[in-house]
Amino acid sequence: MAEFHSLQEVARVARRNLNRNVWDYLMGGSESETTLRRNRMALDALALRPRILRDVRNVDTSATLFGEKVRLPVMLAPIGSLQLIESGGAVTVAKAAEEFGVISFMSSVTQPGIEAVGAATGHPKVFQLYVRGDDAWIDEQVVRARDNGFFMFCFTVDVALYSRRERDLIKGWVPSARAGVSGTGFQAALSWDNVRHFKDRHDMPLMLKGIATAEDAVIAVEHGVDVVYVSNHGGRQLDHGRGTVEVLPEVVEAVAGKARIIVDGGFTRGTDVVKAIALGADAVGIGKLQGLGLAAGGQAGLVRMLELLEFEMRHAMGLLGITSLDMIDRKMIVPAMPVVPPHATSQFHLFQSGETGIRP
Repeated sequence: MAEFHSLQEVARVARRNLNRNVWDYLMGGSESETTLRRNRMALDALALRPRILRDVRNVDTSATLFGEKVRLPVMLAPIGSLQLIESGGAVTVAKAAEEFGVISFMSSVTQPGIEAVGAATGHPKVFQLYVRGDDAWIDEQVVRARDNGFFMFCFTVDVALYSRRERDLIKGWVPSARAGVSGTGFQAALSWDNVRHFKDRHDMPLMLKGIATAEDAVIAVEHGVDVVYVSNHGGRQLDHGRGTVEVLPEVVEAVAGKARIIVDGGFTRGTDVVKAIALGADAVGIGKLQGLGLAAGGQAGLVRMLELLEFEMRHAMGLLGITSLDMIDRKMIVPAMPVVPPHATSQFHLFQSGETGIRP
């Protein structure tokens, strides 16, 4: 995959390799896709303030996350039905994360199952659950996750109802993660009582993914949640929500250092990651970009995507006049006028024009 010199090429090959159904599932959002576009708009509405004449010969993009040394402050976010993008699914992603050196998630609605992923790699990984049973059922999933080498457990909390994803509805296409699903009422009934039960019963660190307000971040911390994950499901759930980078500062202030903070939502460039760290995130979840790397070349494509993201972040940091993540702060970003109409691939302008030289 060394032939990929930019993320634009990765995106273009991924589009070529995926059929329209899977492409829309990966890249689309709900209803008018306003939330999806606001994710990108919020990132584009921040400009960087570079400092000059500093020694930046040695730029280090690595971080320590949950006690683990990682090459980048990113995590491979949980994606359902990964096997639609690449046949190895969650195993391929876990192996790519181990090869490159970042932490991955496994979604409970992707294949192969938790035991196969646990057997494939001992590298640190998080198990993310869509709830399909009561507290006793959840307890069973916690035991399975722990027994298969997952070090953290995650509830996704912004899916009380499955959204209206009109790209899929209009085509009458149902992703495998939704086909024949039962027990969705348990997800709709998920409440702070379930969080309290988890914390009372298990000593496994707990993450809540899908927090979008300071108010809920405060309640999460009060319940002993270890990681607050700021997310709007990539614009795939509630339409007309805010971009996650717009939400991030209020959550950081509300958490006040009492939990770690992850954010996702439209992050596809090294400069995007720098902006999130500047606003107080500990790490960034990579979703759509992860899917693009996987579609472009399986494990090798995903590793190459991470390498390119690392190149971008290292260059951004050097040009900002900094050499380590702890030097990134809010003084490096200011509000700015976006210059590109936002959409799922608006950050890849050569992808749109066909100027990468790769056939569509």
